[in-house]
Amino acid sequence: MSDSIHKRKSEHIKIVLNEKVTGDQITTGFERVRLIHNALPEIDFKDIKTNTNFFGFEQKTPFLISSMTGGAEMAESINRNLAIAAEEKGWLLALGSTRALIESDEHHASFQVRKYAPTTPIIANLGAVQFNYGFGVDECKRILEITEANMLVLHLNSIQEIIQTEGNTNFKSLLSKIEQVCRELKVPVGVKEVGWGIDGETAKRLTDVGISFIDVAGAGGTSWSQVEKFRSKDKIKKMAAESFVDWGNPTVDCIVSVREKLPNQLVIASGGIHNGVQAAKALALGANFVGFGRSILKEATETPESVMEVMEIRELELKMAMFGIGVKTINELNETNRVKLL
Repeated sequence: MSDSIHKRKSEHIKIVLNEKVTGDQITTGFERVRLIHNALPEIDFKDIKTNTNFFGFEQKTPFLISSMTGGAEMAESINRNLAIAAEEKGWLLALGSTRALIESDEHHASFQVRKYAPTTPIIANLGAVQFNYGFGVDECKRILEITEANMLVLHLNSIQEIIQTEGNTNFKSLLSKIEQVCRELKVPVGVKEVGWGIDGETAKRLTDVGISFIDVAGAGGTSWSQVEKFRSKDKIKKMAAESFVDWGNPTVDCIVSVREKLPNQLVIASGGIHNGVQAAKALALGANFVGFGRSILKEATETPESVMEVMEIRELELKMAMFGIGVKTINELNETNRVKLL
């Protein structure tokens, strides 16, 4: 089992880097969002601040490195580069799925990045479906101990699991098991999708059982049914995956839906976000943080400096967008009325 996980993780990295894994005829929705330009902002660009707070951690930016990888040899250098960059630039860091940590001692180092990011909030990650396959509170505690993570996010990936050769498809009665984990762990527990989005109704059900943050991970970016299609040897599943190229809830729709249902919940916007202008739009719609994944993966295979260069570009783009509508802080951006949906 452990060897197959390591092989799968390596294949995922290579496919995401080299193949077309985005959906067709579906977008994030950011092309429908306009920030209303303010020709007279009445602020000094130098006074714009992007610092914010994440569960008591003071952060330089509202940006997150989204969960991507771990549990494979190639993932070790990627996560090291991401961790060094996150520590330097003040971004949150989410790890890839940590199931492999429990099922094998091999490649633990790919998840153990605390030494590279001593002050960075680190989010460990586990598929919620694993609670129907032998995982529980004790395994979650073990994951937090090994990774030295500050919080845990549970990912939901139902469509991926069907196409995935080794997929786990029993999603029955997970809500009560998620509730137990929230109740017994002493750290914040969040939930994220993997690219098809979380709507307001689902987010409310999760929040009602104790979930502390929602990462919408909407459609318009990486489609994991497409990723698994490239791995599959099953002709039927490969053909079925093609019918899901436009599946999911666009990221913009998720942000709006979740924020309408849950005005006080901490919301992370991710899913196909590629630049600081889109990030600014997400924050103006009500997201608290913005996650970047595949758009920084290539640089993460290179050096920490390559990652930091992209981070600096995203940060400048965000500040320019804030300047463009005349707001100086992330709070002001969250509350702006200079945003409209077309």
